[in-house]
Amino acid sequence: MLAWLLGEKPTTPLPALYEPLEGVRLPKPLPDAIEAAETKITTLGNGLKIASENTPGATTTIGIFIDSGSKNETPASTGASHLLERMAFKSTSNRSHFRLVREVEAIGGNILANASREQMCYTGDSIKTFMPELVEILVDTVRNPIFNEWEVHEQLSRVQAEIAEMASNPQCVILEALHSAGFVGGLGQPLLAPESALKRLNGGVLHDFVAENYTAPRIVLAASGVDHSELLSVAEPLLADMPPVPQPAPVHNEYVGGDWRQAADFPKSHVALAFEVPGGWRNEKDSFAVTVLQTLLGGGGSFSTGGPGKGMYSRLYTRVLNRYEQVHSFTAFNSIYNDTGLFGIHATSGTEFVPYLVDIATKEFIAVATPGEVTEVELQRAKNSTISAVLMNLESRVVVTEDIGRQILTYGSRKELNEFIQGVQSLTLQDISAVAKKIISTPLTMASWGDVVHVPRFDQVASRF
Repeated sequence: MLAWLLGEKPTTPLPALYEPLEGVRLPKPLPDAIEAAETKITTLGNGLKIASENTPGATTTIGIFIDSGSKNETPASTGASHLLERMAFKSTSNRSHFRLVREVEAIGGNILANASREQMCYTGDSIKTFMPELVEILVDTVRNPIFNEWEVHEQLSRVQAEIAEMASNPQCVILEALHSAGFVGGLGQPLLAPESALKRLNGGVLHDFVAENYTAPRIVLAASGVDHSELLSVAEPLLADMPPVPQPAPVHNEYVGGDWRQAADFPKSHVALAFEVPGGWRNEKDSFAVTVLQTLLGGGGSFSTGGPGKGMYSRLYTRVLNRYEQVHSFTAFNSIYNDTGLFGIHATSGTEFVPYLVDIATKEFIAVATPGEVTEVELQRAKNSTISAVLMNLESRVVVTEDIGRQILTYGSRKELNEFIQGVQSLTLQDISAVAKKIISTPLTMASWGDVVHVPRFDQVASRF
């Protein structure tokens, strides 16, 4: 390079950039068509399922997914799922919490637990070499917790602090309120442990809840980035001795709608209007349409910036946030479960503008349910964005593992990705307006928080639909 800059001829002639270098061996190019990795599922004699997808890479992600959540709680065990999330990876009958943490650190692993209304999951990831150690730690955590009272009390104090923090988070408060007002039964149970339940929760309550709900037929061990036969050779001896237990009766859930409002010392007003998604995930065609409908409506905050991925081309952004400077945020959301769900709009503005805010939300609901209001361009953009988001998420091994576990708990198998893509691409304008009309035909659920003085009466809003 220096010789070239000085105008001198190089002592060693170099080949042109488009010519191969002598003595350098290049790897074979990838084939034009690469088949997706197959999801393999093995059901043990006790009903527990082990599933995996051997994605390429140096690391693996393992997860234990359990068909148990706050919907399974009784009045005596309210808040158990929330506390179990905090008690994950604490002392077991085989190792102390300190030893467990040191073992995870020794393999360079990462562990996490998450509780939801319908499912509980314990996940971990590490390099593939330490897959057996990671599986054993996860199984030990799920099967052998001892719930030391001092550990339980320590986590209860943290749960109490978390509850206090969430009480000033409008998004969390509103979502909890919509469930408690909209559902009777399991899904109406609080996901966050209520303050009144903390004195009742102890190690004995957690032990009884785990014994009743963490049963073999309701457990899926899912993994990505691992050979299925190797996973089976490690996991089966650890899980095959769990006793086979009959599946319990389904938890009663009934959507009824309702109103919830709470005054708070806050200068803004938060209002959410929501309806039922009949059939939930198991109504596949409608669940595809609802997913696209949320992308179509989109929305965001008044200070959102960026391109289409930030929702600036969605209906709620172009039709609401760009037109009304009084609106601080206006966003479509959904919370879908196995057999039902919620779909709605969460909006924020100053207190004086709230009546108009609710009126705008009702008009947007009615518009997407009216044939001819949504254009083909809008629908195609929403379908492309939905497919793109799913494909990008599935590039993560963590997401793949979660997708495997949760789908098997919901459907009993994992759906092909092409099935989802084809289902989304086949949606028409009539499908979108039909599912929107079906949704707003269900009873209204309304929740408001902050300065609620000017929030319209529930019956006045419900009569609009």
